Amino acid sequence: MAINLRGRNFITLKDFSPLEIRYLLDLSIDLKRKKRAGIRGELLERKNIVLLFEKTSTRTRCAFEVAAHDEGANVTFLTNSQMGKKESIEDTAKVLGRYYDGIEFRGFKQETVESLGKHAGVPVWNGLTDLYHPTQILADFMTIMEHVDKPLNKVKLVYAGDARNNMGNSLMIGAAKLGMDFVALAPKELFPDEKLVEEMKALGKETGSSILLTENIDDVKGADVIYTDVWVSMGEEDKFGERIELLKDYQVNMDMIKKSENPDVIFMHCLPSFHDLNTIVGRQIHEEYGLEAMEATDEVFRSKHSVVFDEAENRMHTIKAVMVATIGNL
Repeated sequence: MAINLRGRNFITLKDFSPLEIRYLLDLSIDLKRKKRAGIRGELLERKNIVLLFEKTSTRTRCAFEVAAHDEGANVTFLTNSQMGKKESIEDTAKVLGRYYDGIEFRGFKQETVESLGKHAGVPVWNGLTDLYHPTQILADFMTIMEHVDKPLNKVKLVYAGDARNNMGNSLMIGAAKLGMDFVALAPKELFPDEKLVEEMKALGKETGSSILLTENIDDVKGADVIYTDVWVSMGEEDKFGERIELLKDYQVNMDMIKKSENPDVIFMHCLPSFHDLNTIVGRQIHEEYGLEAMEATDEVFRSKHSVVFDEAENRMHTIKAVMVATIGNL
């Protein structure tokens, strides 16, 4: 069956079938090979793309810009629009839809990107909201395909940390879609939303996925992937003390790696990571709480298990695939 995603929004992986997600992953791999071979792209030739940013960014902005330029598109980076201030989201969407072939949004409210998608008339891509981070999941699964010698539906992925943030939500959705075994390793206070969990468990009955919420670190046994994220998301900076107290026992360290009993287990992180004292925030946390690292130790981050920079690179290839699939000259 041919897959056609032209004109589709990319707002949450819940909107895509397992077959469509696999298509995007396969397309990402093909586009990566093409870039590595030095083949000049033309799949987005004469397309115009706008990037709307409310939150700071390294990988999302750079990945979208490089991916777009690689395939011949023009890009506008916009952080000072009137959206939500002097102009409604609906009106902004309708204006930008007249100028651009595709719109990326990275910000806080999921409702914002959904409203853009409803009114723009052109594909809208979610670069991150408080609820979901779907482009990251494509990059994560592509990286797993490259480093784990198993089909995705045989992989056990353990997510350790704040399991109700956008990464916890999105990894669970992706795992359920593709039949993976997903473990949310977290304190009960930070378990994902119960409604979302039940929805994904029901989906898992169709795809062969299993979902486990647990506080027991021993449940990392058998993991192919151990994944973590920052303990405090953007906009929650006043919660460092509370989160450190809740999550200090869920730090990804070499003891946790060993508990997997898998010498080939890989460590993943969407970045940025507080694994050392080489950041302003890291030094502030060290001064106030005495921590050398937060969600992952430097030893793990720099170990043979870590694939975080392959993962970061793959943001570009998977984002390119999303743009090519939805507005490209295929």
